[in-house]
Amino acid sequence: MKLYAVILFLILIPGLSTARKPTPKELPVADPASVGMSSEKLQLVGDKVQSLIREKHIAGASVMVTRRGKIVYSETFGLRDIENKKPMEADTIFRIYSMTKAVTSVATMMLVERGELRIEDAVSKYLPEFKNAKVWKDGKARIPKTPATVKDLLCHTSGYSYGNIGIQPIDEAHRENGSLLETVPLSRFYRQAALIPMAFDPGERWLYGISTDLLGAVVERVSGLTLDQFFQSQIFTPLGMVDTGFVIPEDKRARLAVAYDSNKKGALKRRTTDLFTYSAKTRMFSGGGGLASTIRDYTRFLQMMANGGELHGHRLLQKKTVENMTRNHLPASAMPIRFPGNLRHGTGFGLGFSVKVDQKDWNKAGRLGEYGWGGMLSTHFWISPADQLVVVTMEQTFPFDFLLEDALKPLIYNSIE
Repeated sequence: MKLYAVILFLILIPGLSTARKPTPKELPVADPASVGMSSEKLQLVGDKVQSLIREKHIAGASVMVTRRGKIVYSETFGLRDIENKKPMEADTIFRIYSMTKAVTSVATMMLVERGELRIEDAVSKYLPEFKNAKVWKDGKARIPKTPATVKDLLCHTSGYSYGNIGIQPIDEAHRENGSLLETVPLSRFYRQAALIPMAFDPGERWLYGISTDLLGAVVERVSGLTLDQFFQSQIFTPLGMVDTGFVIPEDKRARLAVAYDSNKKGALKRRTTDLFTYSAKTRMFSGGGGLASTIRDYTRFLQMMANGGELHGHRLLQKKTVENMTRNHLPASAMPIRFPGNLRHGTGFGLGFSVKVDQKDWNKAGRLGEYGWGGMLSTHFWISPADQLVVVTMEQTFPFDFLLEDALKPLIYNSIE
């Protein structure tokens, strides 16, 4: 889809519900040269994406780039549904999974700014069920040296995993009490999760897990709203995010991209399982991974962050809060962040975002101070404050990889003149 067609679509894009709402102001579109970027070099992005599609590494993708608050690149490629030959389009809806975490983190910090919670407080202050939380150490459960705090949830230093770390008592406890089932509401999930032991004393290490889902429960308890209500009223509506939510309305479900399993050798197979159906039976509002969104909507959310907490006159956060969220908060002992088989050298973590703090071979093309994250189906975003740059790449391929981000990042940075 050509840029001018995308621009026209953005003007005409329908709202999340069928009810008439004020049309949100769209992000301005600019010629790349007007903000110091090369149109010719940006076109190499499309060439690379098309090559990945031809090689059957991905079915299709959508890429959006803004600089200095203006859209300089917005293109769609390939198919959102191979079997039915449906093209990727500007309004395609994606399962963004862990890119939900950034939204939950922003919601938390909004409550902090309002004086309704403190990140230094113990989680148990807001979720009393965690007063008896235990840590698994030397073959038994014991009281932690210090309780997990709200900041630990934001930074993933709480010690809570996803139940896949190879410590049998913890993994079994997750299977019994910590499964993210969409029919189990968040209010029930966190009460069950309080029975799961932490893998280490809070603050000692970095471990990816259910921390942000617990953070969503804190937002619910403090605000008095369900997480979907808070997101919609406090974030999505002010930012004009018309196609983002835990549930996809029936009249929009045809826009959802199909997810594919990849063997990483050029074969894609339609994925038949999913954590969430984004339907009327969805009861679990997972702050760690439950949202679906469009590239247009999510770029608006990120542009708010890049602007220092404000978009089109709607301020969600103060600039100093955004700066605090997007700097590294991990102690040296917890760095770099890591996953099985993936040690992310030079990368720390802030309050909801990974942060590049050192120039290493991992993420070699990235800039110092760059922050971002991704989702289970290989969606990605990154923001470079120094370059006033926001990039979002959307696809739906499992297992998660950095194929698209790694391929496009050097091209996009090299287009800055």
